[in-house]
Amino acid sequence: MITSCLVCSVFYEMHGGSLTKLAYYSTVQHKVARVRSFDHSGKDIENEPLYEISVQEEITARLHFIKFENTYIETCLDFIKDHLVNTETKVIKATGGGAYKFKDLIEKKLGLKVDKEDVMTCLIKGCNFVLRNIPHEVFAYQKDSDTEFRFQTNHPNIFPYLLVNIGSGVSIVKVETEDKFEWIGGSSIGGGTFWGLGALLTKTKKFDELLQLASKGQHTNVDMLVKDVYGGAYQTLGLSGNLIASSFGKSTTADKEFSKEDMAKSLLHMISNDIGQLACLHAKLHNLDKIYFGGFFIRGHPVTMRTITYSINFFSKGEVQALFLRHEGYLGAIGAFLKGAEQDNPNQYSWGENYAGSSGLMSTSPDVYPMQRTRSGTFDMLEMDRLERPLVNLPLLKDPSAYIPDTVDLTDDAMARKYWLTCFEEALDGVAKRAAASQPDSVDALERAEKFRQKYWNKLQTLRQQPFAYGTLTVRSLLDTREHCLNEFNFPDPYSKVKQKENGIALKCFQSVIESLDSLGWEERQFALVKGLLAGNVFDWGAKAVSDVLESEPQFGFEEAKSKLQERPWLEDSYSQWLERLKEGPPHKCALIFADNSGIDIILGVFPFVRELLSRGTEVILACNSGPALNDVTYSESLIVTERIAAMDSVIQSALREEKLLLVQTGSSSPCLDLSRLDKGLAVLVRERKTDLVIIEGMGRAIHTNYYAALKCESLKLAVIKNSWLADRLGGKIFSVIFKYEVPCK
Repeated sequence: MITSCLVCSVFYEMHGGSLTKLAYYSTVQHKVARVRSFDHSGKDIENEPLYEISVQEEITARLHFIKFENTYIETCLDFIKDHLVNTETKVIKATGGGAYKFKDLIEKKLGLKVDKEDVMTCLIKGCNFVLRNIPHEVFAYQKDSDTEFRFQTNHPNIFPYLLVNIGSGVSIVKVETEDKFEWIGGSSIGGGTFWGLGALLTKTKKFDELLQLASKGQHTNVDMLVKDVYGGAYQTLGLSGNLIASSFGKSTTADKEFSKEDMAKSLLHMISNDIGQLACLHAKLHNLDKIYFGGFFIRGHPVTMRTITYSINFFSKGEVQALFLRHEGYLGAIGAFLKGAEQDNPNQYSWGENYAGSSGLMSTSPDVYPMQRTRSGTFDMLEMDRLERPLVNLPLLKDPSAYIPDTVDLTDDAMARKYWLTCFEEALDGVAKRAAASQPDSVDALERAEKFRQKYWNKLQTLRQQPFAYGTLTVRSLLDTREHCLNEFNFPDPYSKVKQKENGIALKCFQSVIESLDSLGWEERQFALVKGLLAGNVFDWGAKAVSDVLESEPQFGFEEAKSKLQERPWLEDSYSQWLERLKEGPPHKCALIFADNSGIDIILGVFPFVRELLSRGTEVILACNSGPALNDVTYSESLIVTERIAAMDSVIQSALREEKLLLVQTGSSSPCLDLSRLDKGLAVLVRERKTDLVIIEGMGRAIHTNYYAALKCESLKLAVIKNSWLADRLGGKIFSVIFKYEVPCK
């Protein structure tokens, strides 16, 4: 790891045990799988591999955010000195109260000049960054729900919003653009008030202990309610009898001692209600409907979030929503980093959370994994990887702000969550075995595979207890976390040899498949093409039912896969409407196809379908993954496969030459598909070519994600269900077929 930029964001927080948050940028070396076409000129290539596979070192950028308690400030500075400071480092960026408190210590220990940054500017920059780059960053808190955290879809336009930062006091800031924000109000009654009055009332000096007391208290023993005053609800004003009429009101009349727990709870309600009402009034005054709450007064504490949420909802009559951030404890650190790295302009890139290296959102319930809770807040570590290419929305999404990629929210669906977590656990040994076998010449492959297995197993156990750890839990996030863990232990493409072999075998069959299709009448050929697409989609090594067959029956091929398919009518069947569209409608201008698997799927399933579209006069954009995931075809593999097909087929050859067939990368390395995070070049091409048909194939892309995705143009979503539990849930059986042709409402 080579560090190229350093920012230390030092905060002096108002809770028990102050925090230092360290932000730094590093370049990380990791292995990537590369494919390169052999020079076959003048050679007998019958028994030669299709292409060469090599594993190379690649350097990518990563942001690290680590949190220390200030009791360990010397350890933190030792870490910086030993690992992060180089001869070119002259200045260290710092913000927050600690920038003043520890300035002399930092300069003496590190021999660097401390450059202090404005706290509010850093908070805003950090907030903008996480809102733009981290899916499921924002959540609403729901009391008494099976899952307390209701994560929000990232909105393409994050502005304007209200940021309420609750530290010792309260600052309320209206944010209108990346660089335009305004302090519009605040209050001296904030976290410091809760801590100070709490210490006087309970003699408890530590902030976290005060929160623990509050979580066990009953505020109604101390607070005077509406019903205590009026004997019930105050109907004239529409006030519930359980509303607080006077905080600590019973202390004036009751001749008894109140418990520390009850007083702490009453105090927390009083402060939170006051902040909530103030924030709501400012939001209404400035016509804003989004309020983000930050500062370590929040820190994922359920009682605080519940009270603020209730207050906002009550005073706004449901028109304004209280929203919280998974990484709110790091906003200032992120912002300080961005200020220090302005010459590199980090905002010009897209970033993604590295699930393998991030701690995740921890429950603050004292009964859930008390040893895992940090006294210093919600997060221990956050890692963000810089993506090679900027990511944007697919321009054809009907409403980007309403688009939700995932079909099932496992955070909500307890039965599905239990099944899929168990499914991934049971598959883990096989994945680790496959990873080790993919590098037979590596002396430490088995050791690394075991480390991968243990790391991913631990992630799954965390998600069993805290399904909200990384945002909304979905099949996609489970798959992506597994890929991140494989990459961490240098297994960039465990299926590379499998794909190489299957691509070679499928290419040998391509011409005979085309000849067979060309011999059919038009209508019969259309059905054969669709059946071929579906049969190709059976070859998915990520599905246990299929991988078991492929490992035990090496001769299982294209025709055998066709015989496995459900007979019509299919589980979801709009083939007749599709056929009618082809018969009666004009050719589509341009079709965007998201390909799934290597081998038989893309070569014998997708390419004959592409060829038919081209013959109709439709241009085709074929989009493949930028990086490997399972046996999905990658962009670099698709280039080689297409070149070989073009050498055999004049339709494909001329389409490539005339740029009527274009190969692009999606910007993704996932078995699933998020249409809100696609390669910018793909989006530009979709606009330029006036794409009017989108085809999404495969379980991961068309069922686990995008099953309900609404587009502005016609779409085909097709897949074979290769999981018995999922098939049963959808009302079908294994190898049931989904063929979903959709036309947008005019």
